[in-house]
Amino acid sequence: MKGGYTVSGTEQKYEADVIVVGGGNAGFTAAHAAAKNGRRVLLLEKGTSDDAGGNSFYTAGATRITHHGLEDLKDFIEPDARHAMTTVPPYTSEDYAADLDRVTEGRNDKELTKVLLEEATETLRWLHSLGLKYRLMYERQSYQNPDGTYLFWGGLHVGNVDGGQGLMADHTRVAGELGVEIRYGVRGKELLTEDGKVIGVKAEVGGREINYSAESVVLTAGGFEADPEMRSHYLGQRWSHAKVRGTPYNTGDMLNAALAVGAERGGDWSSCHSVQWDAFTPHNESNRELTNRLTRQSYPLGILVNKNGNRFLDEGADFRNYTYAKYGKRILEQPDALAFQIFDAKTRPMLREEEYEMPDISEVTAGTVGELAEKLGVDPTQLQKTVSDFNSRINVEAEFDPNVKDGRRADVEPPKSNWAEAIDTAPFFAYPVTCGITFTFGGLKTDTHGRVLDQRGQHIKGLYAAGEMLGGLFANNYPGGSGLAAGCVFGRRAGQVA
Repeated sequence: MKGGYTVSGTEQKYEADVIVVGGGNAGFTAAHAAAKNGRRVLLLEKGTSDDAGGNSFYTAGATRITHHGLEDLKDFIEPDARHAMTTVPPYTSEDYAADLDRVTEGRNDKELTKVLLEEATETLRWLHSLGLKYRLMYERQSYQNPDGTYLFWGGLHVGNVDGGQGLMADHTRVAGELGVEIRYGVRGKELLTEDGKVIGVKAEVGGREINYSAESVVLTAGGFEADPEMRSHYLGQRWSHAKVRGTPYNTGDMLNAALAVGAERGGDWSSCHSVQWDAFTPHNESNRELTNRLTRQSYPLGILVNKNGNRFLDEGADFRNYTYAKYGKRILEQPDALAFQIFDAKTRPMLREEEYEMPDISEVTAGTVGELAEKLGVDPTQLQKTVSDFNSRINVEAEFDPNVKDGRRADVEPPKSNWAEAIDTAPFFAYPVTCGITFTFGGLKTDTHGRVLDQRGQHIKGLYAAGEMLGGLFANNYPGGSGLAAGCVFGRRAGQVA
């Protein structure tokens, strides 16, 4: 019966049609889809009601979808007076496919990619019809032009109202309206099977074990990014020192549970999503108050140096959306896993307010580059040389324009391909950053409906996966916003067939 237990000896069982394990964006989307199909749904969440929401809670809510421009989006985004002054370039399926192929170096599963491109926009419209709210992300994906107009860039334009917190508040409310039952504080440990079919979940609740039974189980419990030992094993020893950006509960429990019943690994288990993250602000892991504000993503406007005072990557290689998820790894490779974003008085006002005006930010200011170096513990002579060489090699014939790839290049090593602006106007600013890990790319092998496959390529009956547990879409890098989009699309698909 829905909402109750049956008791057999000392064992308690919950009877449901579908159990969803993991209460993030993908899990709730799967629950909505199953409930809309008339299924009795139980959602099991490892966190308490006060710290639930998975990684989705910690995001900015950006979701990458295809569209034909602003007019094509207005039926499901919130009205905004700025729309009249805004240009949103179309983002086609061809654009999306090319971006995924390029940033993953062709390692993205082409069948999963095809489904993502075809269904992302329609899935957001469906979620909006249930009660989720979306908007244009002005503060993250556009700069205001001198004439007051806005031009969006980078193929990423739509996000949830109130970011990840708004996303999860909306999901939770909609689930209640659809009759989904949510159980908090439930740590899934094993999958229950009978004659090769998954029939439920063995979980720990308040120190005791409970078996929850169902016809189908949808796994949406995230990757293993919050487990230092698994990070060291699969990603490399240095990854044990990475800061956990999001939920502390993604420790790979249900990945291991699925592997134990014969599931095949999918995707790249040796890489992950990682970003530039505030190095020294207190409580800079799993911070539910500051969430995504601890990222430092205006780096294309300045330069990035390590503690030796040397640049080590191309800050302007591409729009932020296509480089930010791999540059955390590059910082982890630097001495002490530490780097410094450097700006001057000209570019400082352009930095994202939500990230660079946050409470207790790690910010260092100085009147000269040499003084800045001394405050950072960096060799002043080397940093002054790095800045001087950079300033002297800028292609000043190209006009600086952060809304486009402007070709304003600095011919140094490594080069800065776009948005090179001389660092020559006091005061000077530095932001210490380290590596913040978001989620791991390795997951379970599935078909395009989220059916979990075994090593023979056969569906493990009763078992489905979505979200970060679905492997194959990403490797080494990913286009910003495609993670939430994939959670929506494949969460809905898994919920519909479960």
